[in-house]
Amino acid sequence: MENIIMTGDRPTGNLHLGHYVGSLINRVELQNEGNYKKYYIMIADTQALTDNSKNVDKVKNNLIQVAIDYLSVGLDPNKVCIFIQSMVPELFEITGYFMNLVSVSRLQRNPTIKDEIKQRNFEKSLPIGFLNYPVSQAADILAFNANIIPVGEDQLPVLEQTREIIHSFNNTYGEIFNDIQPLLPKKKICARLPGLDGKIKMSKSAGNCIYLRDDEKTVKEKIMSAYTDPNHIKVSDPGQIEGNIVFSYLDAFCQDYHFEKYLPDYKNLDELKAHYKKGGLGDVKVKLFLNNIIQELLTPIRQKRAELEKNIDKVYEILFKGSEEAREEAKKTIEKMKDVIGINYKKFLKN
Repeated sequence: MENIIMTGDRPTGNLHLGHYVGSLINRVELQNEGNYKKYYIMIADTQALTDNSKNVDKVKNNLIQVAIDYLSVGLDPNKVCIFIQSMVPELFEITGYFMNLVSVSRLQRNPTIKDEIKQRNFEKSLPIGFLNYPVSQAADILAFNANIIPVGEDQLPVLEQTREIIHSFNNTYGEIFNDIQPLLPKKKICARLPGLDGKIKMSKSAGNCIYLRDDEKTVKEKIMSAYTDPNHIKVSDPGQIEGNIVFSYLDAFCQDYHFEKYLPDYKNLDELKAHYKKGGLGDVKVKLFLNNIIQELLTPIRQKRAELEKNIDKVYEILFKGSEEAREEAKKTIEKMKDVIGINYKKFLKN
């Protein structure tokens, strides 16, 4: 079976380094490897409205920014179908069919949904659309018969629910959907990059991010204020690596060649860590090293973003074209679904 890849993001803010190492870099690698039949990336504006229904401008304004981030990191619209969720109404029809196969209690038990309900204080007033997110995501995936789904670890429970929907639909009506496989980041630290403040996850809502669009000065300021070892007061003090955000980021982004280029006193990250743990290595020196690495990564992304911002209409044209392509494929899936469900009434016509 040829691979069909499907992934996406909610347009609730600019994308950050957590997105980059957790998904974007993998997406670009998959694109360049070319080992797929089709490759879809969705900007999930409708899903973003489930907890931003009274702040539509936030979603609308961030949609184009997310698209620019995609193109800036190297996603190619000639190889990847980038589309807007709300411009493919067939996704809502597919969601409706799937809703009949899932109970409210099963949705409420989903670990990802439970955590996000608490984060948003939805315990007493839970929007139906937000609770229904796993069903909607199943529709987003299966509308295109996708089987490879690049995700972070926090989305695994949602994908498990998609598998349940696949099995339930196939057993109830007929075998038309294939099983799916998650594709996780290669490095564990990349699956859940911690925030600059030492919190468990880099998050737009927590404001503890380095954004892909941040300028050079802003990035340096953020890195120099990042959480390290609070007990590493003097340079001579032994330092702790665990929980030290600077070393977490080095684990995610540092390569051996960076030492030859920016810190030739060390051959690799293991040597740097050993010196820090022993004592005699200050936080400022390590942070400046990290800053050089991140600036090297972000400079070409910033340059590409600047070019794209000069022609926003072209970005919208890419999104509209991708949405038309995605819609045509979703229409085919609906016809297959109606056939096996038994409600494709066009077949009743004699002529």
